Amino acid sequence: MKLSPPVVAQRSQGDTAYAQALRPQYHYSSRVNWINDPNGLVYYDGEYHLFYQYNPFGIRWGHMGWGHAISRDLVHWRELSPAMTEENDKTGEPVMIFSGSCVVDKENTSGFGKNGVVPMVSVFTGHKPNRQNQHIAYSLDRGRTWTKYDKNPVIDLNKKDFRDPNVFWHEPTQRWVMVVLLPTEKKTLFYNSTNLRDWTKTGEFTAADSPATVWECPNLVEVPVDGTIERKWLLMLSMGSHGAAGGSGMQYYVGRFDGKTFINESKPGDVRYVDSGKDYYAAITYNNMPVRGNRGAVSIGWMNNLQYANDLPTTPFRGAMSLPRELRLSKQTGATPADRPQYELRQKPIQELKSLLGIPFRWNGADVQQLNQSLTEAGVGGDTYQLSVELDVTKGDAGVWVRKGQGEQTTIGYDAAKQQLYVDRTKSGQVAFKKEFPGRFTTTLKPDNGKINLQIWVDRSSVEVFANEGKATLANLIFPKEESRGIEFFGDAVRNVTIQPVDAIWK
Repeated sequence: MKLSPPVVAQRSQGDTAYAQALRPQYHYSSRVNWINDPNGLVYYDGEYHLFYQYNPFGIRWGHMGWGHAISRDLVHWRELSPAMTEENDKTGEPVMIFSGSCVVDKENTSGFGKNGVVPMVSVFTGHKPNRQNQHIAYSLDRGRTWTKYDKNPVIDLNKKDFRDPNVFWHEPTQRWVMVVLLPTEKKTLFYNSTNLRDWTKTGEFTAADSPATVWECPNLVEVPVDGTIERKWLLMLSMGSHGAAGGSGMQYYVGRFDGKTFINESKPGDVRYVDSGKDYYAAITYNNMPVRGNRGAVSIGWMNNLQYANDLPTTPFRGAMSLPRELRLSKQTGATPADRPQYELRQKPIQELKSLLGIPFRWNGADVQQLNQSLTEAGVGGDTYQLSVELDVTKGDAGVWVRKGQGEQTTIGYDAAKQQLYVDRTKSGQVAFKKEFPGRFTTTLKPDNGKINLQIWVDRSSVEVFANEGKATLANLIFPKEESRGIEFFGDAVRNVTIQPVDAIWK
């Protein structure tokens, strides 16, 4: 097949690529072409690295390699040239570079470092049509260029489906750990290594209660438990089907990790979803993060769904990342002293995003008509903003229409009788491009002292909702007309409102 040369991201003076009508303004997207799973999230030498699945030849999935962007603050991103691209192996067969991890080998355990330069080492799946195995590569120039290990693959089980290595340093055992999947078997495998080259299998984990048909992109990380000195291990798995809102999604388990295998402590049969929206997949956490108090792990996900990802109505780019989230756990005591405590995931946008927020519009009261009139008089609206609202749901149902215009709107609301938070995008502009796209997506959420607090991040083509200190999250794509910029509240339960514009990260 004849291919066009890869497009290298360059931004010339007067470049308007980042001003397109549906271009995310504060969620990361590549300047052109297809992107999916975030890969190799790592911090090194003052830079946060975001690698991701990238097709340098077009806006549909194919020819997978690793795209690359860097940031000094996890907010503003600069796209670099692709880090690694599809290449032919010794037999002349093309090998795609699928998802994986990146680590900073501070002690040069791999031996790839030279002249005192600390190597960054990536671990990824090499993909051929009937074979997947695990490869490594290293960089001595802060991730700009990569050298593939000449003895790849480092693990080969002679299987068609064997992918997505999640690698990290386990301090108690002084070993590198790899978590990798047999996806169609829904089986998580664990390996140890002292040098990133030679790996020994140490354990397995599976779960009969998962509704997924396929597991992908595992992520195992230790996170703090709110209000305690305790830390627990969180295992997140991406589901190729049967996600919370249909199609792809993510679930999680909480337990212990002894350096060799994961011991699940979650209640059997209790399927816990990472996000209840339609568009959240393949989220992984950062390696080598700077220590900042008791901060939780920081993750980024792909905002999309496998049901329609190839067909999104955007060009010349396709795909975007979620906001970075801080992950923590909340300890829930059992009904009786004999019941084992359970741990629930909590997710919040990272604090660094506050640097993007502009002058706020604030309103306190109980008259929603007065609120909507105040919004109109003040000219409050737009296509990029953060909206916070408190709902006193003892007064009934309530919510807000965002990106509202002629015949279209996205609805975020709360059904008090059912105790359900929902996002309805059946009228969110371009929704008919795929039958699985329009819908009303819900999650059960009990009020805290009769209150539901929502933090809603609206971008040009997405809405991310965080409720009650991260107890529930819903990430959804939307594709409204450019002129649909209205905000309108409904219901008698609306109380304190704050709306702040969000600056573009591309400046």
